[in-house]
Formats: sequence, structure tokens, C-alpha cells
Amino acid sequence: MRARTALAVLACWLAAACASAPPAAPAYDLVIRGGTLYDGSGAAPFVGDVAIQDDRIAYVGPSAPGTGRREVTANGLAVAPGFINMLSWSTESLIEDGRSQSEIRQGVTLQVMGEGSSMGPLNDEMKRLEQSRQGDIRYPIAWTSLGEYLEHLERRGVSTNVASFVGAATVRVHELGEDDVDPDAAQLARMRALVRAAMDEGAMGVGSSLIYAPGSFAETDELVALVEEAGRCGGMYVTHMRSEGDSILRSIDEVVEIARRSGAPAEIYHLKLAGRDNWRLYPEVIARIEAARAAGLRITADMYTYTAGATGLDAAMPLWVQAGGQEAWIARLRDPAIRARVAEEMRRPGQGWENLYHGAGAGGVLLSQFRNPALRELAGKTLAEVAAMRGKSPEETAMDLVVEDESRVGAIYFLMSEDNVRRQIALPWMSFGSDAASMATEGVFLNGHPHPRAYGNFARLLGRYVRDERIIPLEEAVRRLTSLPAANLGIADRGALRAGHFADIAVFDPNMIADRATFEAPHAYAVGMRHVFVNGVQVLADGAHVGATPGRFVRGPGWRRCRAAASAG
Repeated sequence: MRARTALAVLACWLAAACASAPPAAPAYDLVIRGGTLYDGSGAAPFVGDVAIQDDRIAYVGPSAPGTGRREVTANGLAVAPGFINMLSWSTESLIEDGRSQSEIRQGVTLQVMGEGSSMGPLNDEMKRLEQSRQGDIRYPIAWTSLGEYLEHLERRGVSTNVASFVGAATVRVHELGEDDVDPDAAQLARMRALVRAAMDEGAMGVGSSLIYAPGSFAETDELVALVEEAGRCGGMYVTHMRSEGDSILRSIDEVVEIARRSGAPAEIYHLKLAGRDNWRLYPEVIARIEAARAAGLRITADMYTYTAGATGLDAAMPLWVQAGGQEAWIARLRDPAIRARVAEEMRRPGQGWENLYHGAGAGGVLLSQFRNPALRELAGKTLAEVAAMRGKSPEETAMDLVVEDESRVGAIYFLMSEDNVRRQIALPWMSFGSDAASMATEGVFLNGHPHPRAYGNFARLLGRYVRDERIIPLEEAVRRLTSLPAANLGIADRGALRAGHFADIAVFDPNMIADRATFEAPHAYAVGMRHVFVNGVQVLADGAHVGATPGRFVRGPGWRRCRAAASAG
């Protein structure tokens, strides 16, 4: 009896002690509970938890073993890796506003820049020209190399992660200027060294844009030489091909040749068939790419989810008139004899250049961005409308606008087939890029009339084409927004919901996600994205940007070892 009494007293004492003991410390900084997890692999989703510790994912599974200092309920929501924008033009907009509102509100956590031109390497003359050509967004150029620019963004504070290719045109201008000339052996050696240096700093590879002067002046051998340097460092080649219209098949052949000769994988920027006469070529275009893939070459592509592209009025005029740079181009357009020749060439298919004006027609060219405040009332009107207002031909009007604005003048070209957009979305090797700057519905961003892809490219994919039209299942769309581009870029620790990966995470309502921006009213945020985390820090909470800027410079596979490897070789 006495023993039983003692045991009872001991049990009561232990129970009291346990009741008064402090609760176990939280196991994680954050737990996202009960969401439908799309892990980026393309596998079927499952309901579970994602736990975050510091800047990394610590757990992915059915039920996190422990609590978090903070917990987010995601019942009924999709939880995915943050999306990768394979073609961003946020080089300047992130200097103006590091919050990257239009991207974050679509779940983008990494923006990859460098289509043809990049923010380094720069020499003194390039810095002077860039400063003189700045528009609404004005800033001192406090860097010289590409790596220094990306570090500059990180120090200033950006909400998304950032990465970049080194621009083939930038390397060319650094050594050759903006004229139509070929490099000699010494110049090409210096250009190769610039690529190696950029790769060592963390560039993803070499990017080209071959319809625009001066990048268009590079011949295939020059591009192969530069891409060889990137390939030795684990980088890739990504290109806006010489033609997406009348000469698209020859242009694909050039991409394949550069990949084969350089040994580097290659990606085609914003694959499309531009111009109604070329829409029928879709089967042959895809067959050529898939034949190269079947032969063992790593050829991929990305796209935006619209039937119009956006660039400038430089894409409406022949390359010879643009040789020597923007200032030389504008000066030539003041010469009546040159204007007559340019107008004549604008009216027919480009011979050795990509004439987007001919493909779209004056009524299919929507003016979008002006540097001169006196011209901004024309943004949102077609070139045909402005020509009628001024009582001139569309060709004369285009030249006048370039001269008056002292810029390339932003323009949207309606060129593509909706059927081909749908067919491309179904391709398993297709990823996605906005081909636009990150925007905000305030400040200097309202001075222009941008392409709606800046606000809606990724939400449009998930809403219109995945949920509504069911072209591909959601798990496949997430794979193509995350692990596919990460693998193509050689990024080993992003793009998947996996323990040890960086905690870049998008939480959205698959029933609500949609784009709201239109060509008529482009300044409108997408809807349906609920929470976004970048490197473990919440940036979007319940659909509202919280102002956090935890983004980092994401470095490519050659970082800190490219030049050493080249020296050893």
C-alpha cells in the first residue's frame, strides 16, 4: 500500500513538472501547412507541408515534424518553387524600383537578363553613350563589369533574385564599337577574354540578339568563338535568332551549328513564327529542333504567351542605316535621299534583315514608349493612326518619330498565330520568359504603354492555357517554370521543392490565377498569387507586396573557376 502511495505521489509530481515545463522550441523558422505541393519535377501533386530554416527548405512531405516560429495555412492552394523568368529586361527597371512588383505578383523569384546586350563589361565610351541615351529611368553607372552590376542590384535591394548572360553585342562594342566590322585575331582574343571574365564572375553564358545592330554584324565564326569560352565554363548560348520569319529555318540551322561547334547547349529566345506567311512552317521548325535534340545536342527554347512581340522601330528599318550607333542612325534619317531609300526598303521583305514592319503592317504596329514627353500622347496608338493624324506615310512617320524622340521608340508588333502559341506551350522542352521589364502601376512606369506580358505572362500561362484550355496539366507547367530552366542554366539548388534548396516559393490559388493586363490597358497586376518567398523571406503576403528585398545575384556554373580552368587548359 505504502509503495502504491509513493508511486502515485511520484506520478503526480512528474505530471506537474511536465505541465510546468516550457514548450519545445519551434523546429523551423516557417512552415507552410496543408498546401497542394507541386515540387517542380512534373510528378503528381500531393497535400503536405514545406518547412523553411534560414534561407533554405528544411522539409517537404506530408506533415512537418515540428512547428515553425511562423506558420502559413495553404489549404486549397498550390505551393510551388518560385518561377524563373528566362528572358527579363529588368536591367534598368530594378534600379528604379527593386520591388519588381509585376514579377513578384506572378510568382517570379529569379529574373535572367542579357538578351544580346548586358550591363557589362563597359568601357568609358560605352558608359558615356549609355548615360546619354537614358530615358525616364536615370542613374549613374557605378560599375564596369557585369558581375559588379549584379552586385550593385543586390546591395541596393531587389525582391527577386537576378542573373544574367553576358551580351555578345556588348562584348563586340567593347572592342569594335558599333560599326559593321569584323574583329581581327587580337580583337577576337580580347573578346574571348571578356567572356571568360564574365563567366568567372557568374554569368550564365553568352546571349545574342541578331536582328539588331550592332549585334547583327557578328558572323557565325565570331559567335562560335565567344560561345566556346562560355561552354568551357559550363555556360550556355541563348539567342534571339537572325530571323523568326522569312529566314527562320536558316536561323535555326545557325543555332544548331553554334551549339555543335562550340560544345555548349543552346536556347532559342522567344520562339515564334512571325508573319502570316510563315505560320505554316511550324511543323518544319519544330522538326529541325527535335532532330538536333535527337542527335544529342541540348537545344531548348522559351516563349511568351501572346501573339504580339515588343521591340523598337529599329526593327522596322534596314541595318545599314543603323551602323555606327543610334546617333549615326538618327543623323542619316535627316537626309532626304537616305529617307527615300529607307522607306522603299521598309515596304518590302527584308533582304538580309528582319523587317517586322512588313510582317505586321502599319496597323499592326502599336507605339508604346517615347523618351520625349511631347510625344507620349501617341503611346497606345498604331503607326497607321499616327500617320493619318500627321498626313504622312507610315514609313515617313516612323522615321520622323525616331528623329523627334532621339530613341529607337518602343513598339508592339502583332505577328503571330494563336494556334501556334498553343502548340508551342505543349512542347516539353519549352520554358517561359516575359521579354519585358518588371513594372509597377505607379511612377515613371506610367509614362509608357507597355506590352501586357510585363504584367501577365506567367499568370496567363497558368490561368488561360493551363486551367481554362487544359493544354498541359498544372504539374507540367510548374516544371517548365522551375526545374527545366534551372537545369538548362546549370543552377543546382533552385527550381524545386526539395530539402537543401533555396527557399524560393510561390503559393497561389489555381482557380483564381489570371492575367488582367491587356493591350488596351496594360498597367494591371495579375491576380491569384497569395504568398511569395525569396531566399526564405516573405515578399508577398495575402496578395500584397510587403516591401522586402531579399533577392540575390545568382551566379552561373563558371563562377570563380572559369579563368582558372582556362589557364590550366
